[in-house]
Amino acid sequence: MSIPLRQRLVIGRYLATQRLRRRTHFPLLVELEPLYQCNLSCSFCGKIQHPDHVLRKRMPVDEALAAIEECGAPMVSIAGGEPLVHPEVHVIARELVARKKFVFLCTNAILMSKRLDRFEPSPYFSWVVHLDGMRERHDRFVEREGVFDLAVAAIREAKARGFRVNTNTTFLSTDTPKTVREVLDFLNDELGVDGIQISPAYAYEKAPDQEHFPGVTKTRALFREAFADGGRRRWRLNHTPLFLDFLEGKVDFECTPWGIPSYSIFGWQRPCYLMGDGYTKTYAELIETTDWSAYGRGRDDRCANCMAHCGYEPTAVLASTRSLRETVRAAVASSPLSRSAGRANGRDPAAPREDARAR
Repeated sequence: MSIPLRQRLVIGRYLATQRLRRRTHFPLLVELEPLYQCNLSCSFCGKIQHPDHVLRKRMPVDEALAAIEECGAPMVSIAGGEPLVHPEVHVIARELVARKKFVFLCTNAILMSKRLDRFEPSPYFSWVVHLDGMRERHDRFVEREGVFDLAVAAIREAKARGFRVNTNTTFLSTDTPKTVREVLDFLNDELGVDGIQISPAYAYEKAPDQEHFPGVTKTRALFREAFADGGRRRWRLNHTPLFLDFLEGKVDFECTPWGIPSYSIFGWQRPCYLMGDGYTKTYAELIETTDWSAYGRGRDDRCANCMAHCGYEPTAVLASTRSLRETVRAAVASSPLSRSAGRANGRDPAAPREDARAR
């Protein structure tokens, strides 16, 4: 796990406060989508299939800030669409950072080098560049040649300027343990990114390509084999150990969709940013009027093959905080010395027993 100490302390204090106030539903992170327009047209994406008049919409800065202030989340992921297409996304990011929110700006990096001057390095700000495999695989994924090289160059430039840079990699049914390890080794060792996020693809209803989304069984087998040689210890993975256990099938969880709510140009999306069952004007209305018990595997057919971080990482985080063993395990996984030891001996000393279950 590669999460800065400052961020871990803030989140720990935030979670303790929610527990003291006996709140059962609260956001860990908000997916803020200030537009849906993108400069790519990926077949696996369900966000760009809106009509032109919707794609032309831009969320005003004041509206974005008001939404985050209302819900009180300590972290914000600015997504889309392509956020750097928004003419004022740097203002949104700057104002959120000024409020000491941890901001993660997700981008395909096509415009990143041209926009770097609009942003300033901060312990509260991170770029999150989507790199979905090595050059051939990534460019095929985004359906445009040259994007991989643009992204790599932008990452190197941002790192040289002092920015924190994370990555996000989505895996499909066509991936193998070898392709998983190759890209993670490249991101970790060659590019030296600060944190790596991984996710099995989710079958968006509107995505043109519906054939390459892995199900639960394939996802577990993929990550179990990819992690078999102790790679989890080598890579700066931006996940809790319990979420990685979940991907391998060592533990199972129920979805926590309210943990990472989504606010877009339509309002607060019900129940999560992957499914659109309507929108509410306020965060309070989202929490109070959504039947959260109706979602998750075994409850809604659309959730059957979902293992996305937006629903299950919050569950893993909350489970970790309720267990002293998992709290210590997460702290150990975040230690640079621990990762160095993992690289040296090729094993994951913090891995749970095979019979571990979610607490």
